[in-house]
This record gives sequence, C-alpha cells and structure tokens, in this order.
Amino acid sequence: MTTTTQAAARLPIENPGQAYQRRKTTRGNFELYGWVFMRASGVVLLVLIFAHLFVNLVAGEGISAIDFGFVAGKWASPFWQVWDLVMLWLAMLHGTNGVRTIINDYAERDGLRMWLKIALYTAFVVVVTLGTLVIFTFDPCPPGAAADLLPSFCTT
Repeated sequence: MTTTTQAAARLPIENPGQAYQRRKTTRGNFELYGWVFMRASGVVLLVLIFAHLFVNLVAGEGISAIDFGFVAGKWASPFWQVWDLVMLWLAMLHGTNGVRTIINDYAERDGLRMWLKIALYTAFVVVVTLGTLVIFTFDPCPPGAAADLLPSFCTT
C-alpha cells in the first residue's frame, strides 16, 4: 500500500488549469555547456583574481601604493593588459551566465523574462566594451599631468 502511494506521489501532476505552466525548452545542450562553463570559469577566475590581488596588494606596498602611476606602469605592459582583459571578460561572462540562470529560474512570465535578459545583455555589452576600451586606449603619459603622478618611464 505504501509503495503505491509513494510511487503515485512521485508522478508529475499535469493540470492545465494551474497558474504556472511548464514551458517547453528546446535548448539542446546549451544549459549543459553553460553549467560546465561556470565550473571551469570559476576555477580560472580564482587563479586570475588571487594573482591580481597578490601582485597589487601583497607583493607591492599595499593599497596605499595603488594610484594612477601604479596602474599606468602596470598597463604599460601588454602582459598585464591581456591579464586584466581576460579577467574582465571572464568575470562578466561568468556573472552574466549566472544571472541569466537566475532569471530563467525565477521570472515566470515570458515578457518579464525577455526584458530582464535584454537589460542583462545590454549591461554586459556596455561594461565589456567600456572596460576593453579603457584597457587598450589608456594613455599612461597624458600631456599636462603632474610629473609626480606619472610613472618613471614617462618623459615630461
């Protein structure tokens, strides 16, 4: 008797009159790839972020040494430009994928879900575009800047 009751309790109840309807998904393996990406990018981000923090805070003189000259000197190297670019892109992709998953899980109405995703993807594009432009168009030796703020390799 209990076996039948337990088996019946596990069966999904399809009631067309329910307020919440299951939506059909034809995403294929996209969600699987998103899940794998989150795990892999999380590990890579841990390495990138902790190395970033170590170089900026521990290996140097701490937070008091971080100023325009420090950033200018760091971004004068293509290595650090690429490092920060990869960290920016990976963090934004990781975060956007996580928020996309939350939107899919909790936004029940299709219209709301669509507008939330449009806002999310717009924010992603704006932040990644501006961040990439800042990294690659940053001028470490701006004309008219105070000499004590400029890195040592700038000629005044």
